[in-house]
Amino acid sequence: MAESEVEVIHSWSAPRSLSTSLMYSFAQRDDIEVLDEPLYANFLRVTGLDRPYREELLSTTESDGNNVTNDIIFGPGEKKYRFCKHISKQRLQGLTDDLMKKGKHFILIRNPLDILPSFDKVALPSFYELGLAELVCIYNELQDIGKSPPVIDAAELQKDPEATLRSLCDDLEIPFQPAMLKWEAGPKLIDGLWAPWWYKSVHQSTGFEKPRKYPQPFPFSLYDLLEQSLPLYNMLRRHVKKKSSLLSPPLPTPDLPVPANEKLLAWVGDEIVPRDSAKVSVFDSVVQGGDSVWEGLRVYNGKIFKLEEHLDRLFDSAKALAFENVPTREEIKEAIFITLIRNGMFDNSHIRLSLTRGKKVTSGMSPAFNLYGCTLIVLAEWKPPVYDNARGIVLVAAATRRNSPNNLDSKIHHNNLLNNILAKIEGNNAKADDAIMLDQDGYVSETNATNIFVVKKGRVLTPLADYCLPGITRATVMDLVVKEQLILEERRISLSEVHTADEVWTTGTMGELSPVVKVDGRIIGNGEVGPVTRRLQAAYKKSTEQSGVPIPTYTKT
Repeated sequence: MAESEVEVIHSWSAPRSLSTSLMYSFAQRDDIEVLDEPLYANFLRVTGLDRPYREELLSTTESDGNNVTNDIIFGPGEKKYRFCKHISKQRLQGLTDDLMKKGKHFILIRNPLDILPSFDKVALPSFYELGLAELVCIYNELQDIGKSPPVIDAAELQKDPEATLRSLCDDLEIPFQPAMLKWEAGPKLIDGLWAPWWYKSVHQSTGFEKPRKYPQPFPFSLYDLLEQSLPLYNMLRRHVKKKSSLLSPPLPTPDLPVPANEKLLAWVGDEIVPRDSAKVSVFDSVVQGGDSVWEGLRVYNGKIFKLEEHLDRLFDSAKALAFENVPTREEIKEAIFITLIRNGMFDNSHIRLSLTRGKKVTSGMSPAFNLYGCTLIVLAEWKPPVYDNARGIVLVAAATRRNSPNNLDSKIHHNNLLNNILAKIEGNNAKADDAIMLDQDGYVSETNATNIFVVKKGRVLTPLADYCLPGITRATVMDLVVKEQLILEERRISLSEVHTADEVWTTGTMGELSPVVKVDGRIIGNGEVGPVTRRLQAAYKKSTEQSGVPIPTYTKT
């Protein structure tokens, strides 16, 4: 058959990633020829690395990488396609740019937990030999030149070979062929001469074998290497279309309320990390028992509103829970400032500031296990007020009662929010924005997320802070009520007083001052935002414009 130009398909992977099985799969097609690691001889020649077959390979195979690329990889052929199996570390400096610019590319990944136990059959495992860093570089380089490669996970190939191969063929714009699912056992003519050292197990296969139900024990002598390589695998795994899940089928990627928050930086512990890397230890007290305190803060025009007041409450809460080795006030402020500056968030932003009791030396309830110091988390997001403050919100009364100080004092601003979450579930089920929580005597305490105010015959009423959190925004609005020369009463309020109020609003850092137009199906006032509410909304807005702690380096544009 006459030779002609072929379309090259490049497969890039780390060793021990089912790449040979995939090569066998493509070799079953009637429109493709395959090359097994055509750059291997160049790799051994340039690096000088020793292998049992080094001399034989160098003496029988072209070892100039550019000659291989131009004459073998991109040389003419008898089939429409040419499949080239590449190991990532074999892409060395000095190779022609055509290697990346020409043909179609995809990346095959496998969890280092599965690679490392069988790696040392020929070469000692190392970060360099594993080649995951180079695999990430290959992905980024292809993306930079507009050839973003599909990424497939070996786990998917094992779990559902046909679906994975069909999807890959679609991405490569080639038809799927059922023959790709099976091959004959034994050595192949297409094998590299290193096959006797590396391919013994794959030679016993006749297709992609189902993964073991239970894995083999991990060799903990390779623990440090696993720590180095696993983040790189996870970076690439984010680009896999379909991901295996041990516990249940994976859910589709949800849309974010604010798409700009897809890329943000968060402070965790003592460092700033990207969103997907912002995680705490499984030994952290916030995971072990919700043992943490928190604050919500807002940023307006380069200033953090009520920062000092929020920090006062954070330290009070930490002291009430007997936290030890707490960061200083200045350290926390610096972490907040640095996080905001790194993200360029100087307005219309919200900060979720958390301080956990810290990591434990072993799992358990006792704070005696907390010997590492507290964990500080600064999560800054682009976030406008979360409620409709122009048209108003709807509330329902929840059956879940607010915690009594006899059980857990709501003045401690802690992360153990199950009491509030149960009420919020009731609100969600009722298609309401939030739920009103009553105290043990049946009086209004607050909502699941905010404090509450009621207007009746010109008087502004708010519940006593016996069962509710005495919010910073609540205190600010109470001061504004007095400044606006309105009558303020802090007392017990029954639910019927809310139902029959002239106006109702809620307060909180997340939502600011939010008018309530309906409670338990009762229209509040005339069902629109009332005059007192609008007056205090304007006063609150003015307060946010005039006060706050400036963010260093911020310059108003």
